[in-house]
Amino acid sequence: MRTRLALVALLLGSTAVVAPTAGQAAPAPVTAGAAAAAAGYVKVGYFVQWGIYRRNFLVKNLHTSGMAAKLTHINYAFANVGPDGRCFEANEAGVGDAWADYQKRFKSGESVDGVGDVVSQPLAGNFHQLRKLKAMYPHLKIQLSIGGWTWSKYLSDAALTPASRQAMVASCIDMFIKGNLPLIGTSPHGGAGSAAGVFDGFDLDWEWPASEGNTGNVVRPEDKHNYTLLAAEFRSQLDAYGAQVGRTYSLSAFLPADPAKINAGIETAPLFSYLDFATVQGYDLVGAWDPVTGHQANLYSTPSSPFSVDLAVDTYRAQGAPAGKIVIGIPYYGRGWAGAGSANSGLYQPATGPARGTYEDGVEDYKKVIAKQGTVYYDPVAGATWKYGGGAFWSYDTPQVIAQKTAYVKANGLGGTMAWSLDGDTPTGELTTAIHNGFS
Repeated sequence: MRTRLALVALLLGSTAVVAPTAGQAAPAPVTAGAAAAAAGYVKVGYFVQWGIYRRNFLVKNLHTSGMAAKLTHINYAFANVGPDGRCFEANEAGVGDAWADYQKRFKSGESVDGVGDVVSQPLAGNFHQLRKLKAMYPHLKIQLSIGGWTWSKYLSDAALTPASRQAMVASCIDMFIKGNLPLIGTSPHGGAGSAAGVFDGFDLDWEWPASEGNTGNVVRPEDKHNYTLLAAEFRSQLDAYGAQVGRTYSLSAFLPADPAKINAGIETAPLFSYLDFATVQGYDLVGAWDPVTGHQANLYSTPSSPFSVDLAVDTYRAQGAPAGKIVIGIPYYGRGWAGAGSANSGLYQPATGPARGTYEDGVEDYKKVIAKQGTVYYDPVAGATWKYGGGAFWSYDTPQVIAQKTAYVKANGLGGTMAWSLDGDTPTGELTTAIHNGFS
């Protein structure tokens, strides 16, 4: 819990300087990695493939909200890996959505630059919109995120042997870096080189190596070492192709916050050596699957909230992760409980189940949580905010919490922040602006 008391004092307006007590770590010295981070913090946001449907959140909204100007990386979620261990595209519910990725033709009013798609163009869909966004914001890097909660099923198989790792990485580079998208159905979009230049690298989102994730995932104890070997293969092939074309490609990974999952599935120091940075989950620490309300994304541990962002960061650092490569995750959504008791303003109280959500019970976008009835409470010691009213309890991050988290990143020489997911922010990008301001 490095610099915790000093940060809390600062946020409460105190000028006191608090020295570390016995057993409490002193602030880490500034390393080369931390100095590099200070020169330009990573500000990552996930754009989800399915956000264009019920949420009607388009790539265009990254421009109109002002978010694109305030981010450094956009991770596009997700690419799937099949039973053969290779990246692929398909139009099949729950398996793939090539239509959203590169076949859907956006009208002029939906397009980033106001120019509508036409039948004859090789690339359409979200990928074409992301290419246009990059033209408007040349500083942005677009990464393709592979896996996720739903599509990590076969990653253990893909990482199992030298041959399987080589084949997976080659397939992903061929399809998404070289841009050789398949022609599917009657759509004219796709073909050799059609998506070239859209993606600047990959984000590995294996949930979780050597640990339980979604039902049906393949899990092996050797996943822990094989994950490192898979990252090494990505780094090797990306560097080799980059040398051919005269550019560099990035590689990041989304990693768990739970120390048990870290210890089971992550070879921390070796894995980080192949990554530009790694994002740490930082949310879903509790949820409506728990019978008692709590903080889902608290910065610091407390007796009633033992899991925290700080605990995850300390775990990775103790295992050799360079501070400047650690990027902490920030939720753009809340987790909610219904029927929560009124004692302690609803915090740590028994509840009857998940609160009603627009798209999923127990979950609600930030922009919708702030419109709900209730009183907002802030706990600077835990680094968390909640809203309570009418028996409904919502745990979510506000600009005030984000200010505390960005201060924590700076005080500890970390690499930056990551947001899941950008469609949860307000039309004016309130949370993204808070992150940007925190690093300004």
